[in-house]
Amino acid sequence: MKKLLLLSALLIFACSTDSEGNPCIYEPTLTTEAATDITEISATLNGVISIVSENCDVPNNTEQGFVYSTEIQPTLEDIQINVNGTNISTTIEGLSPNTTYYIRAFLTNTLGDFYGDEIDFTTEEEITGSCDGAPYPSIVYGTQEWTVENACHTTYRDGTPIPEFTDTMEWVNLTTGAWAYYNNDPTKPRLYNWFAVMGIHDVASLSDASLRKEFAPEGWHVPTDAEWTTLEEHLIANGYNYDGTITTYNKIAKAMASTTGWNTSTDTGAIGNDQSLNNSSGFNVFPQGRRWTSFVDLTQDAIFWTSTEWSWTDNEDGVMARGLHSYTSGLDEIVSFKQYGFSVRFVRD
Repeated sequence: MKKLLLLSALLIFACSTDSEGNPCIYEPTLTTEAATDITEISATLNGVISIVSENCDVPNNTEQGFVYSTEIQPTLEDIQINVNGTNISTTIEGLSPNTTYYIRAFLTNTLGDFYGDEIDFTTEEEITGSCDGAPYPSIVYGTQEWTVENACHTTYRDGTPIPEFTDTMEWVNLTTGAWAYYNNDPTKPRLYNWFAVMGIHDVASLSDASLRKEFAPEGWHVPTDAEWTTLEEHLIANGYNYDGTITTYNKIAKAMASTTGWNTSTDTGAIGNDQSLNNSSGFNVFPQGRRWTSFVDLTQDAIFWTSTEWSWTDNEDGVMARGLHSYTSGLDEIVSFKQYGFSVRFVRD
């Protein structure tokens, strides 16, 4: 198509002459280069436009840039982005995830419409399991890789919404997945019940594990209690106890906690005692509070679900959890009801 357009242009302009009888030669060369910086919803388009013009009047109403579409061979009838210059580049946004787009450099004026070769690119797949469209940051600890930011998404991996519940009495009686902002305040952290973490999205999936959905992003899972123990042992063995001792005694809370946000404490080795010394491991746990019949301890606690169930002596099912507290020096092991609202971290599959 490009060659045909150029040939017809040259034939037309060869019939025109300047004041001395020399033929007009107008030959644009348009190169559409590979798209770069491709994300779920954006991409950078690149190209080169150069023009050989001899013995021709300057054409009127010239526009140039890129055209793009989800259909092949986009034209000026599709989406048009004007970009001036020879080496042209622009970022387009508002694209759909996991979608193929076709782009061409273009130039148009009173002498005709000209296009470069077609290039295509495919946007990244939508990332379920993040707040802002980017993957959760992570750090490798020994044989494990952990996310170092709390879960904050509101859909399961397949895009099915996880419902928000603000009413306290509804929350404590749930047996399916739910989330809530602390104190129902959108400026505060998101907390999840255990049913959400395990992908229990309806009554049928409560009793049939094969019907459950995935809560963690692709390539990740909710850690077991044993995987939390592996992390604990690694941190102890690598000198992250607050006093530097390498023993089986767990004093790693300060190394895991953020440097701000916690209640103050005068207890030696506690998270809240000189918070500037916290987070040497990079695990970066901010206090998140928890939910049961009310929201409590926003600046005191950060408690994380595991996928490990636990049976109480009265046969009522519970779950293992791990917790940090502003007034203690260790990572605590906790047994909890499934209806609590806690935080979540992930470990790589």
